Amino acid sequence: MLANFAHFVNTIHKDLTDRLKYIDLEKYHEVKKVLEFNLSERHIRGGSATKEKYLGARG
Repeated sequence: MLANFAHFVNTIHKDLTDRLKYIDLEKYHEVKKVLEFNLSERHIRGGSATKEKYLGARG
C-alpha cells in the first residue's frame, strides 16, 4: 500500500486514525476494525517470525 504513496508510514497511520473520521465516517469504522485486529495479533506474528528465524538458523 505505501509503495503507491509518497508519504511516511506515520503520516498514513495518522490519516487513517484521525483524519478519515471527518472525511468518511463509514470507511473510518472499517479501517479502525482492521487496525485493531492487527494490533491484537501483532505479538503473535512477531513471536512466530522470531521462532522461525531461530529454528531456521539451527536446522
